[in-house]
Amino acid sequence: MLNRANILKGYKLKSLDDEIGRLKEFYFDDKHWTIRYLVADTGNWLSDKLVLISPHALATLTKEQQKIEFNLTKKQIEDSPFLDSDRNISRQFEELYYEYYGWPMYWDGPYIWGPYPRIIHYREKWCIYTQEMKECNSQLRTTNDVLGHHIHSEDIRIGNIEDFIIDDETWAIHYLIIDAQNLLPGKKFIVSPKWIEHINYKESKVFIHLPQKTIKQLPEYSHESLLSDNFSSIY
Repeated sequence: MLNRANILKGYKLKSLDDEIGRLKEFYFDDKHWTIRYLVADTGNWLSDKLVLISPHALATLTKEQQKIEFNLTKKQIEDSPFLDSDRNISRQFEELYYEYYGWPMYWDGPYIWGPYPRIIHYREKWCIYTQEMKECNSQLRTTNDVLGHHIHSEDIRIGNIEDFIIDDETWAIHYLIIDAQNLLPGKKFIVSPKWIEHINYKESKVFIHLPQKTIKQLPEYSHESLLSDNFSSIY
């Protein structure tokens, strides 16, 4: 099912034995455009740590109760590898994190989830990982950081990124919602990540390879229209 990232923020997060906080934001990679971690706001519990939960741990997502449940105990989360809240996520940290939980590493295979095209929601016995650990950053970004980035086409600013549309089965980002305030005031449309040429994070700019004429002909976005087959076939 498709969900807006901003709608999911604030959902209650529940482990197998206790509520652990609320959803704060997401980390995603801009190679596969896939959510890699949910970031928890744990209140006073582990408040000085960056609490990350992989979609591998997801059990259920209930919109009616605004709740996400995980197949992890609170103790497992508490004992997992942590980063200080102001540190970047490195590949070295991710290897320790995935080894701790025993999940297949998403960068170690041909699919968006490594050896699998979909998330494995059950534990797999961890095999020895022999590749030398790397110190380099894994280039993950948070959805909060990218919100508001300027969308450009043909060197013209079209508008800003307003939200992300996420598939809660694969946790891939299917679309970005664009407020086209600079080109078409009052209109919103969606773009597929496959249309993105490159991103300049330093200048908060995202460049898409669509001419302005095509953009002006895109159907206006609404969540109801997005779910229709005719609308989605355009993308």
